[in-house]
Amino acid sequence: MARDTPIRNRTDSAANDAQLPNLVTIVGRGVPSNYEIAVDGDLEMLADDPMAEGTVLSGSVAEGAIDVGVQRFRFSGEMANVRLIDWNGNEAPDSPSVPTVHVEYGAANR
Repeated sequence: MARDTPIRNRTDSAANDAQLPNLVTIVGRGVPSNYEIAVDGDLEMLADDPMAEGTVLSGSVAEGAIDVGVQRFRFSGEMANVRLIDWNGNEAPDSPSVPTVHVEYGAANR
């Protein structure tokens, strides 16, 4: 049975760089927080198992939680939206505890 959506081979870094040339990095600050990112293109998490990371990918949107560490996503198109909420329900920029987000267009594969 054929799949509706082909699965990308993450080992082919040159192809992924061409198809998903941009990178967004979410860095936890030691406080449990939730995030949602949306792009106007394709989105792929750089993890072996996004569900194990507590991340739900749906098309061009990712929702997840982070407290420490780093989560990375490659994407095509432009960043459309970023929403960050700390454990108290305070959104950025009102909370100094939410994760930091770095967006790099034309990023080399990492």
